[in-house]
Amino acid sequence: MDSSKVVENIYLLVIVTLISVLQNAFFAQKVESECKSQKTHTSAFERVSCANRNCMDVYPTFLAVMWCAGLCLSQAPAAFAGIIYLLVRQKYFVGYLGQTSQSTPGYIFGKRILSFLFLMCIVGIFNYLLLCYYGSDYKEYMETITKAASALLLLP
Repeated sequence: MDSSKVVENIYLLVIVTLISVLQNAFFAQKVESECKSQKTHTSAFERVSCANRNCMDVYPTFLAVMWCAGLCLSQAPAAFAGIIYLLVRQKYFVGYLGQTSQSTPGYIFGKRILSFLFLMCIVGIFNYLLLCYYGSDYKEYMETITKAASALLLLP
C-alpha cells in the first residue's frame, strides 16, 4: 500500500493524538507549577494532581477506542469525537481545580463520548465480519449513520 494512502486514512486521528499530547503537557505543567508555588502540599496541589492523575488513567482507553473506531469504521467521526473529548477533558480538569462537583458534567460527558467511540468500534468489527462471512458490506451505510450521530455528541 502506498504510504500517502495510509496517511490519508489516519491523518485526522494523528492530529487529534498530537493535540492530546499537548494537552497532557499542559496538565503536567499545571501540576509542576502548583508544586513549585507551594512549599507544602496544599489542597490546591492535591486537586490539580488528582485531576491530572484521573485524566491520565483514562487516556489509554481514549486513544485505543478513538484509533479503533477510526480504523474500523470512519476516521472523520472518530476524530470529531476525539476533539470533543479533549474539550470535555479540559472542562473536567478546570472544573476539578474549583470544586470537585464542577467536574461532574465533564466526567459524564466524557463517558458518553467514550461509549460512542466504543460503539463505533463494535459496528466496524461487525461490518467486517459480515463482509468476511456473508459478503455483505454495509460500511457506507454505517459511515453515514455514524457521521450523523456524531453531531448528536454536541447535545448536553
